[in-house]
Amino acid sequence: MRSTAAVRRQARTTVPFREIVELACRAPSVHNTQPWRWRAEGSRLRLYADRSRQLLHADPDARSLVLSCGAALHHAQVAAAGLGWQVTVERCPDADDPDLLATLELAPGRVVPAAEARLGALQARSTDRRRFTSWPLPAERLDRLSEQAEEWGALVIPLVDPGRRVRVDRILRRAAEIQRGDQLYAAEAAPWVRAEGPEGVPATSIPEPNPHRPAMPSRYDQGELPDPRGEPAEFVDGLVAVATVDDDRLSWLRAGETLSALWLAAIPHGLSVLPLSQVAEVPQTREELREVLDGRAWPQLLVRLGWQEITREELPRTPRRPVAEVLTLE
Repeated sequence: MRSTAAVRRQARTTVPFREIVELACRAPSVHNTQPWRWRAEGSRLRLYADRSRQLLHADPDARSLVLSCGAALHHAQVAAAGLGWQVTVERCPDADDPDLLATLELAPGRVVPAAEARLGALQARSTDRRRFTSWPLPAERLDRLSEQAEEWGALVIPLVDPGRRVRVDRILRRAAEIQRGDQLYAAEAAPWVRAEGPEGVPATSIPEPNPHRPAMPSRYDQGELPDPRGEPAEFVDGLVAVATVDDDRLSWLRAGETLSALWLAAIPHGLSVLPLSQVAEVPQTREELREVLDGRAWPQLLVRLGWQEITREELPRTPRRPVAEVLTLE
């Protein structure tokens, strides 16, 4: 058996900014708004928030926007390492420029199998909103995935106690009901849902109407994606809260990185991941969820993990904006 060192390959000497950014932009974002901009100069890549894509009614503090950018930041680090580049990250480096979220300094390194495997997970990642199967997710596996993801700076709290799950289920349903009754929320989200083009959530990524929806409510309906029929299986999936001790820009960025890390760690296990951000978008339900967490952390979003049907069809790739739209080379 060859050692890891024996199969290492030297990275290229010119920073592949376009390739790194293209891979980073595969990250998940709220309504697939892709609210980021990148600037590259020398060996440095800067990540900026794109305020023109902020959902001002649903996300007045830009918390979800920054969290989405955090996921892209983690994707960028995984992409760079998978291509053989060492990355040093400075987060929120300029207090006078709140839109500058991170600076990545890149230096030639070596391609190693572990980094290539993470890059493979990134390339395979997608958001699958179809219902999970009734196969239970062992608590031990959920704990291990949570511990791995926490290395990226946010708390990942498994919600396995049945009493907690019942409370969280009620809170989620209340958040969905509040948003359904909010006309301003609906009007703001409408351009991004069942969208055509390189942004937003296309109808082909939204499950078709199904009376046997899973226990957790969805903000999307009336799609075109075939969804297996069957009775919903409550509480056999894994559910975690991604939370932070503080509730500021750096914490939101770290929460996004942690979400991305959790997602990529789950893929080699064959698990599907579904973020549930509604509960943190409604102030009332966010506070209720904070109480479920004993008031010790600020919930940033919930995440479901579970198994999809083995015979499911592959999802079409959700579109992304061209790299030329989001990357400026200086």
